Amino acid sequence: MDINSLVKLAHNPNVAPVAPGDTVKVMVKVVEGEKTRSQMFQGVVIRVRRGTNNASFTVRRVTHGIGVERTFMVHSPLLEKVEVIRHGDVRRARLYYLRGLSTKEARFKERGRAVETVVAQEPAAAAAEAGMTAATETVSEPVAAQVTEPTP
Repeated sequence: MDINSLVKLAHNPNVAPVAPGDTVKVMVKVVEGEKTRSQMFQGVVIRVRRGTNNASFTVRRVTHGIGVERTFMVHSPLLEKVEVIRHGDVRRARLYYLRGLSTKEARFKERGRAVETVVAQEPAAAAAEAGMTAATETVSEPVAAQVTEPTP
């Protein structure tokens, strides 16, 4: 008989599914004396441990040049909310190599984002699309290109 079969934990609906490379905002209950307050911790997920009762994820952030890592238990009652800000495009499950990189080097591309194509428009058409009227319109007629044949 397994302990996981004896103790069934309910899934917290405020905890979003996270993956390594995601930038997350975690709200945690902090008890200070008799008072409780919410504390936010925002950073990059560098590790996810899946499992039933002891699932956890580790979040890393750099504050004032010092790297801070914090591990959160998924089923903890102190975990109020997990919000995914961006999905990072990474190829590894454990991102421990971020510890040796600077903050700028540790940035990832965003995963699953379509590239938008921008179509060049004339200023009057762009203004009309935005709902504004252009004070002056410039209309240019296409000029035929002169083709000269090379002399032999």
